[in-house]
Amino acid sequence: MMRDVKGKRVLIVGLGKSGAAAARFLSARGASLAVVDSKSPDELRDAAGSLKGLDIELSLGGSDAKLFDSAQMIVASPGVPGDLPGILSAAARGVPVIGELELALSELERPVVAITGTNGKTTTTTLVGHLLRESGMRACVAGNIGTPLLDLLDEAMSADVVVLEVSSFQIETTPSLSPRIGILLNATPDHLDRHGSFDAYVECKAAMISNVKADGFSIFNAADDRVASAVAAVKSRLVPFDATGRVLARNEGRIGAWYEDGDLLVRVRQGDAVRFPLSRVKLEGMHNRENMLAALAAAMLCGAEPSKLRRALDAFSGLPHRMELVGECMGVRFYDDSKGTNVGATMRAIEAFAEPVVLIAGGLSKGADFASLAVYAEGRVKRAVLIGEAAADLERAFAGKVESLRAKTMEEAVGLAAGAAEPGDVVLLSPACASFDMFRDYAHRGEAFTGAVRRLSEKSDSVAAL
Repeated sequence: MMRDVKGKRVLIVGLGKSGAAAARFLSARGASLAVVDSKSPDELRDAAGSLKGLDIELSLGGSDAKLFDSAQMIVASPGVPGDLPGILSAAARGVPVIGELELALSELERPVVAITGTNGKTTTTTLVGHLLRESGMRACVAGNIGTPLLDLLDEAMSADVVVLEVSSFQIETTPSLSPRIGILLNATPDHLDRHGSFDAYVECKAAMISNVKADGFSIFNAADDRVASAVAAVKSRLVPFDATGRVLARNEGRIGAWYEDGDLLVRVRQGDAVRFPLSRVKLEGMHNRENMLAALAAAMLCGAEPSKLRRALDAFSGLPHRMELVGECMGVRFYDDSKGTNVGATMRAIEAFAEPVVLIAGGLSKGADFASLAVYAEGRVKRAVLIGEAAADLERAFAGKVESLRAKTMEEAVGLAAGAAEPGDVVLLSPACASFDMFRDYAHRGEAFTGAVRRLSEKSDSVAAL
């Protein structure tokens, strides 16, 4: 239902992409707007500039309690903690606290495919959009993937399907999210500094699936015990997928999607399963099987033709900073998995290689426990090069299991990793941590890694030419 905000005092907390999108949207609808962000005006120059000419009170570089006290509605950006004193006080008074996505959905009446999970969200969201578009459908792709839905509202209103990547933070502030198709890819510990415990984190992810329309479909990872348990009681129709080929090995005509003998099989209605050969597919690894199975099931439920889906799947080449081969030097291949910002993602990245791995890891830990990574890395990772604020924690976890080195910069890390690798080995950047201690974001970190690899290769070529 469309919200009437004309003349209402609305406070936007956080001037990131979603905050700026919300400000433009609400300003156009006559709200009395204020924006607060603890970052300095210099840090927010571009975002603030995008609001130039609008009647908005900006409070940057601090937190003005008066703005919280007078607010009749609060729009919180995804990265804003829900336990901010001002937000808690406002919520206790009955003030609605929502997110940008909630504002967009209040105006949108189109079928929604919503994707969440710890790892693979962006790849799966992009792939669903790609599959639908290549099948001749109008698909609008937005959300946590990088473009706020409010900024694409006109496109979304004319789309056949709206495809949304949804983070746990967004789920918390989007109570009306009730997708036609919901996808829960996996659940491994992440954002524990925000959610407090793994159980609370999983419950948050599962809340989106619980809100899938009763006549809709919930696509879930049957090989992930936590996910399977979390969705067992939902009211929508369950569509399990299994990238291991073990859980659904004897599917016997039931609905689902699974891996079998080198192919992906998908059955979303009664009849024979549709087979998708992997021989020409560019995505590799168990984690990408999960992404592809979930995306194919969603696309088929949207009515896409299998013949068009096969061609579209073969043409999809993946996304930057997600297990991306960025160079080879002296027989060593270098992979950028900078998007691997949690322990589970890094374990999956390591799993993708039969070759010995030299791992570059570290950054901001987000409250992670690295013990499980250390156990998994033993025997698979021959050396770890550690960077960032979490380097000491990682070093302690790896002690006695994986020999580790410390590096102060990405350039030094790549040099140390190359020195530890032998021909046939893999150097893998998969940090298991956020990037903000050393870089603007994970993409900036990946670019620094790629640049260092390129310079290493150029230096090696120069030496070889002597």
